[in-house]
Amino acid sequence: MSQYILPPEWAPQSAVQLTWSHGDSDWAPYLIEVEPVFVELARQISLREKVLIACHDEDLREHVRTLLHRAGVNEQNLRLLVAPSNDTWARDHGPITVFDGGKPCLLDFGFNGWGLKYRANFDNQITRRLHAQGAFGDAPLRTIGMILEGGGIESDGQGTLLTTAECLLSPNRNPHLSPEELEAELRRLFGVQRVLWLHHGYLAGDDTDSHVDTLARLCSADTIAYVRCDDPADEHFEALMAMETELQGFRTLDGKPYHLVPLPWPAPRRNAEGDRLPATYANFLIINGAVLVPTYRDTQDAAALSALAACFPDREIIGIDCSPLIQQFGSLHCVTMQIPEGVVP
Repeated sequence: MSQYILPPEWAPQSAVQLTWSHGDSDWAPYLIEVEPVFVELARQISLREKVLIACHDEDLREHVRTLLHRAGVNEQNLRLLVAPSNDTWARDHGPITVFDGGKPCLLDFGFNGWGLKYRANFDNQITRRLHAQGAFGDAPLRTIGMILEGGGIESDGQGTLLTTAECLLSPNRNPHLSPEELEAELRRLFGVQRVLWLHHGYLAGDDTDSHVDTLARLCSADTIAYVRCDDPADEHFEALMAMETELQGFRTLDGKPYHLVPLPWPAPRRNAEGDRLPATYANFLIINGAVLVPTYRDTQDAAALSALAACFPDREIIGIDCSPLIQQFGSLHCVTMQIPEGVVP
């Protein structure tokens, strides 16, 4: 019988997947602003591991190749493949890699546009298309008849899964499963001993139904970084204070309180229509030797980088301006998916 292990994000990686933005998507009005963010992400990642990029069509692949060449990206670490896409959120349509008997296996969960909010007919096929092209080497692919996005879960690699009830229990994701049945599936598929459920916390402008990677992140087996709002006048204040209380009540596998690291709260950001945008410093990405942290041209950027430097003393902390990304209601972690060591050739 299979006994899967879901590695933590800080485990050694072979690659990070990106799905490049393009003009046939909601990114069309923002391409000039957002492409430099993708270029910088690819550049930073390529210095440390491979970058696997899904391109909407052959023309986009050549365009991306040219952009990255001009930016001095390490081309030996580039893997550019064609796979049609609706959007760019690789965290949620990319594969979730587990280890089965020490060997990697890709789990391809269903992606339905965060509970049927957006079209996802192409995005839901990206992992299978990339796998068919050999992007993931010899790692087997298992398609799972369950809706789940990578941004909705955090693993410590030791048997704990952190998630939010608002997302995983959404009626438009897996209505056929009761909460108890859903938790049993999480335990089985990821080989975890327990699931820590957050029932509070949200970000205005977030389309994901409170993905945990916008709110609270495991930095090690005993450390959680989380967003905290200190402004009683802010609409998030009560919900995030309630989330902080929940986190304070959690215990590690050996029964100790977690070391909790509050992340600063950036000033409200809004788009041209006046909608609040989900700027969050919790949406960082851990890669080999570094942590890529979203910044927002905000006075709290430096404090966020400092807080995360204390969480990852052995890694370089690199800020990347993600102001363009939040125009489409996501950030740095949302557009990336790490692939563990031993997968991408």
